[in-house]
Amino acid sequence: MFESIAYAADAVEGASQVNPLVQFMPIILMFVIFYFLLIRPQQKKKKELQTMIIQLKKGDKVVTTGGILGTVSSLQDDYVVLAVGGSETKMEILKSAIAGLRQ
Repeated sequence: MFESIAYAADAVEGASQVNPLVQFMPIILMFVIFYFLLIRPQQKKKKELQTMIIQLKKGDKVVTTGGILGTVSSLQDDYVVLAVGGSETKMEILKSAIAGLRQ
């Protein structure tokens, strides 16, 4: 009688051992999907924005992160002078605050 209990205990212990890689496969798969759906597109968008900021020239019409619309009057190392509004008011804006070009 005790032999059958011992065999049953061995069978239960053997069945519960699963490869750890198989257990973590769904989590690994979720991280891969997360990377391709969220992280990679954001990196691509950031790179395109940096390229656009590097290629700015006088006369380009831009939008800032604060919602200010203006035309580039002059460029410096880390900031841009924008002509804003009908009265051609000049504003110094950091290049990092430029959200994109406007048409």
